[in-house]
Amino acid sequence: MKITRITPHIRRAELVRPFRFSQWSYSQRTAMLVEIETSDGITGWGEAYGPPEIAAEAVRSFFTPLLAGRDPRDRESLWHLMFARSIDYGQKGIMLAAISALDIALWDIGARAAGLPLYRFLGAAEQRSIPCYATGFYFSQEATQALARDFAAEAEQHLARGFRAMKLKVGLGVENDLVLIATVRKAIGPGIRLMIDANHAYDPTTAIDLGRRAEQFDLAWFEEPVTPLDPNAYLEVKRALRIPLAGGECEYTRFGFEPWLRIRAFDYAQPDLCACGGISEGLKIATLATLHSVHVTPHAWGTAVGQAAALHFYAARPSHPATLVPEAKWIECDQSENPLRHAIAKEPIQFCQGEWLLPQSPGLGIDVTL
Repeated sequence: MKITRITPHIRRAELVRPFRFSQWSYSQRTAMLVEIETSDGITGWGEAYGPPEIAAEAVRSFFTPLLAGRDPRDRESLWHLMFARSIDYGQKGIMLAAISALDIALWDIGARAAGLPLYRFLGAAEQRSIPCYATGFYFSQEATQALARDFAAEAEQHLARGFRAMKLKVGLGVENDLVLIATVRKAIGPGIRLMIDANHAYDPTTAIDLGRRAEQFDLAWFEEPVTPLDPNAYLEVKRALRIPLAGGECEYTRFGFEPWLRIRAFDYAQPDLCACGGISEGLKIATLATLHSVHVTPHAWGTAVGQAAALHFYAARPSHPATLVPEAKWIECDQSENPLRHAIAKEPIQFCQGEWLLPQSPGLGIDVTL
């Protein structure tokens, strides 16, 4: 089997209702999907996180000449070939996102060739579904009280769909954040897991202030409280709070994650498979995390392709410590508006009562239609 063609595809979808969080505003969702065709007639798909035009050009101009004519089953060798060739200027960022998309597509090809869903091809036991948490609660109003009413209504919608965990955005200032957290906790009651995500909006002093005052709301984790560039800032916040910390969506490869894991800067590591190096590298990050008893749950904010990759990976990644009590699994289920989660897939991933159903057809289980 040989790689005969690699095609990057850029897709955009305008949003009916633009939204924002602590860093950026969105009026459209975008994606760069990679299609790898083979001499055996098997096609694999992958997705890159980040600016689609730049990632597409990296695939088209830089990586395609390296992979053309190669055997797509040589995933490990091809990953190291791409990384070694770009290491002088691509240890993080767009080059890694391009590698990620290609790697996911290669795994899709391998699993399709084997006639297995990807999570089974990765060695995991057969599973029906995985519980997920609703990511949403983005900012669409200027006034905190109006936004609080929106958040309360959204929380009720998630409950009606069967979610038993949800994550809301913060980063509007401590006082405003506390109003929003209190509103959502009141709306969902005491039995539902609640997380907050600041998207690195705060310095350690402010994050600690917010965290201490929010501990009364029984938070499952505080995500990206401070800059993703400073592990010591995470440690400062972690030592001051009883709330577990989550982070890592802005980090890349096992080499980038290793210092964070070694010092246990966060309790939940969140590599994005469409950015960190793909499934190959995600598994290595997860293995490293077991050395330090850090739970790995991937960041997933993309199309149906990226979401499927995260789901298969999460079903198969190693876990630690071992226990007779079933591991509490929670994978991200983005609920913000994104037509690309459905429009590009003939059969999108199915959701049922707060759980993603694992695709059981070969590969990612996503037949892409563009």
